[in-house]
Amino acid sequence: MENSGVLSSAAAPLTWNDFLERMRHPSSIDFVKAIRSFVGSVLNNAPDAERDTVAVQQFFANMEAAFRAHSLWARSSEEELESAGEGLEKYVMTKLFTRMFASTPEDVKADELLYEKISLIQQFIRPENLDIKPVFQNEDSWLLAQKELQKINTYKAPRDKLVCILNCCKVISNLLLDASRASDEDHPGADDFLPVLIYVTIKANPPQLHSNLAYIERFRRQTHLVAEAAYFFTNMLSVESFIMNIDANALSMDESEFEKNMESAQTLLSSLSQSSGTQKQSDQNNEKYDNDRSPVNKTPSISDLENKGARMLLEENKTSQVFRDFPFLYSEAGDLTVSDVEELLGNYKQLVFKYVCLAKGLGVKTSSLSPTGVKIEKPVITRNDHSSDDVGNDITRVVDE
Repeated sequence: MENSGVLSSAAAPLTWNDFLERMRHPSSIDFVKAIRSFVGSVLNNAPDAERDTVAVQQFFANMEAAFRAHSLWARSSEEELESAGEGLEKYVMTKLFTRMFASTPEDVKADELLYEKISLIQQFIRPENLDIKPVFQNEDSWLLAQKELQKINTYKAPRDKLVCILNCCKVISNLLLDASRASDEDHPGADDFLPVLIYVTIKANPPQLHSNLAYIERFRRQTHLVAEAAYFFTNMLSVESFIMNIDANALSMDESEFEKNMESAQTLLSSLSQSSGTQKQSDQNNEKYDNDRSPVNKTPSISDLENKGARMLLEENKTSQVFRDFPFLYSEAGDLTVSDVEELLGNYKQLVFKYVCLAKGLGVKTSSLSPTGVKIEKPVITRNDHSSDDVGNDITRVVDE
């Protein structure tokens, strides 16, 4: 993603390994001790969102200034200094994640209310309810934006979570731009973009959305929550506010119709919840169905299956291990050779064939999930994303040796 240097994809590969290598250098012993001391002091205190925010941001600022003055970075480029800051943020916030994320009762309550409200609204909302112009309506292609947003709980570092939001926004922006060019419409503006982002967010409904936004706002380095990143993130905050206060007027709907839709959605979700509970109990009591017995539950969609798989990965803490079996997933275009392109093309054709077959079998529409002009930024993925203990061992062992 081109992001005015704020989330430079070129710096991403340097971020983690470069940071660890420098922290392992004997001359970095004071840095390592300072980081350990800060993390320990925070873990020993009760959560306080305002105090924690000030403490973390001040620590980042002090450490980045110390990096610039240290001999290890004496002749470093801005990219390398940027790498140090990103590595520091990732390390510290991964260590503090369970302490800092959804750390207050207010955050937890807001997550529950937002998720429940979205669950209801997504049952009946349509693009026209948000006054999205017909020329810009493209729900099949919006699936990619939804999927990018749904990845947000896969990561622990504020930057990586922010990348998921920015990728979602960039997909939407490019789709709107493509649609405007194809139909000879005026260049899409904020009034066109925000309603689509609202709709995509409602359809995606990532769990703990409020806590994710609060976590980014509090602990993403303030010097990097600027420019395009700040613009898209501010839009996401506006989306949250809009949804929490959504009513009939906001959806261009009669009050009576809105209330009726909300009640119907509540009834439907309650029915599905009861059915799911009954089915789960039945599955526990009966390991096998008779051949002539048809399942009562609705056939899961592709999205349902993907979400289930994502939850299983997170619960098993093996995401990075699984992805290591796919060496091209985090490659840059410049990393590929001619032979790599041939292999990737073959893999792509097999993937498309399997996807279309699966979609046909489930009776859902198929569509290309790669709108032209969209460049997806890579969050920095390491084995440490799901194991703070491993992260700690990477540099704190320097102190113990």
